[in-house]
Parts: sequence; C-alpha cells; structure tokens
Amino acid sequence: MMNTGTGLLGLLGDPVAHSVSPAMHNAAIDRLGLDYVYLAFRVTPAGLAGALNGVRALGIRGVNLTIPHKTAALGLLDEVDEAARRVGAVNTVVNDAGRLTGYNTDIAGFLAALKKHGFAPAGQKAVVLGAGGAARAVVFALRDAGAEVVIANRSIEKADTLAADTGATAVSTTETELQKALDGAGLLVNATPVGLFPDTGVTPVPGSLLHPGLTVFDTIYRPRRTRLLTEAEAAGCRVIDGLDMLVEQGATAFELWTGQSPDRAVMLRSAAAAMS
Repeated sequence: MMNTGTGLLGLLGDPVAHSVSPAMHNAAIDRLGLDYVYLAFRVTPAGLAGALNGVRALGIRGVNLTIPHKTAALGLLDEVDEAARRVGAVNTVVNDAGRLTGYNTDIAGFLAALKKHGFAPAGQKAVVLGAGGAARAVVFALRDAGAEVVIANRSIEKADTLAADTGATAVSTTETELQKALDGAGLLVNATPVGLFPDTGVTPVPGSLLHPGLTVFDTIYRPRRTRLLTEAEAAGCRVIDGLDMLVEQGATAFELWTGQSPDRAVMLRSAAAAMS
C-alpha cells in the first residue's frame, strides 16, 4: 500500500500511452516487496527541462526516458556515465539527493535480446534503420560486438553523423538504397517508431526486400508483431520483437535505482499481459 514514504519511479516520453513499462516495473516491485511505484508521464520536448527539475524537486528516485528525449536530456543532467556519453543518448536517470546521473541501458538490453535468440553479431553485416537515441545505442552495441553496420535514415545528415561517430556507413531510405544495403546482410534492426501503435499499418522496409536467412529485429514492442515482422516472417526471416529488449534494459535500470535484481520472467509476463 502506498504511503508517505513510497518511492517514485517513472517514465518520461511523448507518447507514453502505449507503454507497458509501468506494468512491468510494478510487477517487479511487488515481487521483491519494495516500497516503490512506477508511473508514466507524458512530457513534450518543451517540457523536458522542467520535468527533470521536477524529478530533483520531488525526490523522484529515477526515471526512464523514451522518444523523443534520449538525446535531448544529455545537456540537462548533472552527470552522464561514459557509455551513455559515448553513445550520445540517455534512457535511464538516477537521482541521488538531487544530483541526476544519466545511463544508457539500451545497449545491454539489445545485446541480451540478440543473445537470447541465438544471433551473434561478430562478423555479420547489419542494417540499422534510424539515427535517433535508440538507433545510436543499437549501432554502438553492434560495432562494439564486431559487426559491419549500415545506417539507413530519412535524414542522411543525421545518419552521416552517427556513421562518423561509429565507423559505420550511412545511406538514405530509398528503396534502391535499402536493397543495396540489405544485400548480404544477416541482421536488420528497426530503431525508428515506424509501425508503433496506433500506426500499425506502416512499415519502414518494403516486404519485397526481405529475404530468407535475414534476422529482423524490431525494437518496437507494441504491437509485438509489427507489419515489418509479419512480412519478415512471411519472407522466411527469423524475427525478434522488442519485448525482450524492453525487459532487459528495464531490469538494468531497476538495478540502478534499487540495488536489487528483478525477476525478468515476472517482468516479461507482466509486460505481455499488459499488451493483451
């Protein structure tokens, strides 16, 4: 039961109505018997600085950051850990007596999800769609794991910047460029919001470009079967939805906030149930 001593955790983003993070984290909290509650807050880009000051002022223990705040938060925190600074994106904030420190748990979450599904990035060619905060974590993770990476983004300037930071290659998202990029690729990762609920009828890659032997990973978890994954499965690809990545990055954030390791199976079941 909540009381005056209950600690507050949360999610800042826009949109957040689709998020299952509250269900996932509150289930982990309940399993461990901790006196915390996790809530979601819709925060526009213009409101991010004020929201983070509110985290300080209200003594909120920590928050996750999602679209569109992962890169914008960097200059608003007191400290950013080395991995998050190198990536240039923060998805977890810890509040220690008013001092806010940013971390990136997407890197570990993404690699853990790949490992769970038996995909080893070393020596593979990977195509990553997007150049925002989530994409930056994915590209750095893949490059550190020994993959050759091609970044495809509507804004070629943003893709060029990320490519220069990581030693990757940048291309546009025209069908011709995507077809060339996917030639010989073993992995395709969607790190954009294209296909996210409620806009589930769109896909970032035409299904005709997908081929057997390709692993397709969509970082979107709602819906679990995006149009991209549905068409990939029909094309004979191995598919990975974003729920495992959500759970793994969330578990790492949970440990940073509470010092305790959550039950990942409980988190996965609760997230899946919330989506149904």
